Amino acid sequence: MSQNFLQDPNIARKIAAQVVAEGADHVVEVGPGRGILTEALLERFGARLTVVEIDGEAVGWLRERFPQLGERIVEADFLKYPLPEGRVALVGNFPYHITSPIFFRVLEYRDRVEEVVAMVQKEVAERLVSPPGSRTYGLLSVLLQTFYEVRYLFTVGEQVFYPRPRVKSAVIRLTRNGRRQLPCDEEMFFTVVKRAFNQRRKTLRNALRELLPPEPVVPELLRQRAEALAPDAFITLCERLQRK
Repeated sequence: MSQNFLQDPNIARKIAAQVVAEGADHVVEVGPGRGILTEALLERFGARLTVVEIDGEAVGWLRERFPQLGERIVEADFLKYPLPEGRVALVGNFPYHITSPIFFRVLEYRDRVEEVVAMVQKEVAERLVSPPGSRTYGLLSVLLQTFYEVRYLFTVGEQVFYPRPRVKSAVIRLTRNGRRQLPCDEEMFFTVVKRAFNQRRKTLRNALRELLPPEPVVPELLRQRAEALAPDAFITLCERLQRK
């Protein structure tokens, strides 16, 4: 399933050590595979740990290796799995091909997901933490940084995986910030950011033409391209669009 399995228990323990889970009711591991990270997480979080794995063969292996998890080994597609009620810390070695969908799922559940510690492709990690003005700053950079503090923790080499990937990986942490509600319509905010980055080479005036009123709205922002705006600037733009 295009997943590269971590083989180094030292790296697994290092990842598990980054999970704070302060006040979290549940720690949910995405795609545990053969359970090398599961073992380290189980030592730290015990009965709070739930693992979600789509591969039936891997689920069988996990049930043999970790019988104490019982029903907390869930055979399911994480992208369709309804997260448990309460506050959640999410952790995992995310499969490269569904990294972005997982983060959009995090955004969908942002009122429950207080923390994410994830190993992803290094290039993706750099994109998510990149600031406005960077060429790697993009749609997910803005959306995640709107609701989370995003930190690059450490780089992981190719040699600790099987099969060995052709790229380096990195571990990042997302911690929910204090922004629980936007001062503008959230659906409009997501629409504006997506449209802006769908045509990122255009100025916002051209990229958002269909959404703009006849009268000028914050012209100093509309002269910019999407990659120049911080999340707060996108929020300001949406507020002004609503007023019109």
